[in-house]
Amino acid sequence: MTIVPARLEQPVSIALSGPDNTGKTKQIRLLARRMGGATCGGGPLDAHDPRWGRIKSGGMGNWWFESGPVQEVAEVLACSYLERSRGTASAPVRFLDRGIPMLDASVAATVAVREELAPQAAADRARALLAPYANDLRAAEAAEHSVVLLHCADPTEGTRRALSHEASVTDTYAAYQRHLHDQVARLVADGRFAQTIVVGERPTIAVQDDLRRRLHPLAPGIPARALPGVHVVALGGLSESGKSTAGEYLRTHHGHARLKIGSLIEHTALRCRIADPYALGEVVQAEFIVDALDRYCSAHHFLDRISIESLHSAGSTRELARMLGEQLTVAYLKTPFTVRAARSIPGAADVATRDRTKISRGAEKIVEAADEVIVNRGSRLQLERALDRLVLATHRPSRRPDTVPLNTLGLPVHLEAYLSAVLDRMAGRQPLIDLLAVTGSGARGKYQHGWSDLDVFIIATPKALPRMAKTLADLDGELNGVKLGLTVLTPGECATGAVSSRVLHILALLGTGSLPALWCRPGLTLPVPTAADDVDASVHDGIQAAIELRRQLLRTTLDLRALYKVTALLAKIQLRFAGVECPADDEAVTTLLADTHPLLDSLPHQARTDRDQAKSLARTVLNQWLATTDETR
Repeated sequence: MTIVPARLEQPVSIALSGPDNTGKTKQIRLLARRMGGATCGGGPLDAHDPRWGRIKSGGMGNWWFESGPVQEVAEVLACSYLERSRGTASAPVRFLDRGIPMLDASVAATVAVREELAPQAAADRARALLAPYANDLRAAEAAEHSVVLLHCADPTEGTRRALSHEASVTDTYAAYQRHLHDQVARLVADGRFAQTIVVGERPTIAVQDDLRRRLHPLAPGIPARALPGVHVVALGGLSESGKSTAGEYLRTHHGHARLKIGSLIEHTALRCRIADPYALGEVVQAEFIVDALDRYCSAHHFLDRISIESLHSAGSTRELARMLGEQLTVAYLKTPFTVRAARSIPGAADVATRDRTKISRGAEKIVEAADEVIVNRGSRLQLERALDRLVLATHRPSRRPDTVPLNTLGLPVHLEAYLSAVLDRMAGRQPLIDLLAVTGSGARGKYQHGWSDLDVFIIATPKALPRMAKTLADLDGELNGVKLGLTVLTPGECATGAVSSRVLHILALLGTGSLPALWCRPGLTLPVPTAADDVDASVHDGIQAAIELRRQLLRTTLDLRALYKVTALLAKIQLRFAGVECPADDEAVTTLLADTHPLLDSLPHQARTDRDQAKSLARTVLNQWLATTDETR
C-alpha cells in the first residue's frame, strides 16, 4: 500500500505596518504568544544585515538623519527587508513587524526630512533610491499579507497621537513622524495594504479582537476572537479586606467565573517556559493575565463574566486597564485595619505581616487606579449591594425615560385632575421626587371605571416620604373611591437591583420606552434590565400567581375581580417566556389560549362577571402553567 504524505499548508506571512506607537509590536506579541508553536517571527531588521553593527556603534539616529549617505540608508534598509523576506518560516504563520510598504514610507519620510522635500517629491526620490531593488521588493511584497495600523484617518492628528506617547521629542524626530504619517496615508490610498485598522482610542484587546477577525480566514491556527463580549471584574485590597467574599458573591449571584491572578500568570509562564514571571516586569505580567483569560474564555465560550483576584500592584493594574479598557472594572475593597484584624483567625499580627508583603508590591496604590472603591467596614449585606451596583452598572445600560403629557393617557377627568395636583406638589419648582409614571391599564388607555385601580410608580429618596405622605393624604378625596396602587422606590434600589420582579418589569418597560413617565427629573437615568433578566425574574411572579390562584379557587366566597387579575397575570408571564408581551389582561388570556381554545372571543368578558366562567378560565390557565412542572413520561 502506498502512503501518501499529508499535504503541508503553505506558510502565511503576515506583516503589521503603521506609524510609530500604533501598537504593532504589542499586537504581534499578544497573538504570537496565544498561538505558541503555530507561529514564528522574522526577527528585527538589524539582524539581517551585518552593517547594522557599525551603524549602531556610531549612533543610529545620527547615521539615519545626518551622517549616513541617503543612498546607503536606502540600501541597508532594502537589503534588510529583502533578507528577512527570504527567511524560511519554521511555523505555519510568520509575523513580520513592518512590511515592505513601510520601507517605501520610511525612506520617503527620511529624505523629506534630510532634503526638505514636499511629500510627492519625497515619494519620487524614494522610488528612485529603491529602483535597483524594485523587482525583488515587488515579489517580497506579494508574498506578504500586509495590515496597517493607524492612529486615525487624519495624518496630522495621527502625528500628534504618535508623538504624545514619547517621553521627549526632537525637532528632527517630530518632522520625520509628520512625513511618515503623510507617506503611510499615501500608501493606504494607493491600496498597498490588504487591511487597514484604525486604532483610535480603543484598548489593546479590542484592536487584537479586530485583528483576529480579519486574519482568522487566512490560517486556521489564528484564533477567531479575543475576549469578545467578556467583562472582567478585578478585585484588589489588603489582607482580609473581603476580596474572597466578594469574588464568591460575584460567582454565586452574578454568574462570574472566579479565577486567581497568580494562577493565571503562572499558567502562561508555564506555557512559555518562564521560571520566574514576576521578574519580567508589570507590563508582561498584565499580558500574561490577559493571555490566560483569553485561553480560558476560548475554552468556555459561553462565559461573559469573569472575576479575578487579587491584584498585585498598581503598575500591572494600570496596564490591565490599558489592555482591556471598558471590559475591565477594577474594584478596590478598602477596609480599616481594625476590622480586618478582627476577621483574621490568626490575629492582627498575621494581617500586619501579610500587609507588609502586599504593600512592598504596591498593592495599596491600586486604589488610585480603581474604578470603584468599596468601603467594606459594614455588614455583608452592604458589601453585596455595592457589588450589585457595580455589576448592574456594567451589564444594564442606563437610559433616560421618555415622558408624555398627562392628557395623553385618556384617564377619567377626576383622576387626571388628581394626578395633575400630585405633580404640581411633588414635581414643582423644588421637586420631592425623581420620577412619576402611571402603570397598569391606566398607562395604556385601557382604564375601566369600577374595575381598574390607579397604579402609580414613583422614584424618590427616603427623606421625601413625610412630605409625600402629607400630599397624598391632602388629595385622597379627589380619587372618588378609586383604589390607589402606589409603588415607591429609591434611586439606590434601582441602581442595585434590589427590587421585586414586578418592579423590575416596570424598569424594563421604562428603559425600552414601552412605558413613558409623566415626569422625570432632568438628568435622571435608570438602569435598563435586559429581556432575559425580566423573563428570569418573572418566574417568581408566576410561582406566586399559581399559589394565589389556588387560594382564590378554594375560597368559599369568590372575588371575581381578584381571580381574573391573577389569572391574567399568570397568562402574561407564560407569554413572556415565548417572547410575547401582552400588557392588557384580556389580550393576554386570549393570546395564551388561542391554539387550545379557539372560541375565546367572549370568554374574558364573561369571566369578569360569571363565577363558573371565571373558575373555568383560571383552572385552564393554571393547568397550562402546571403542565410545565409535570414529569415527562
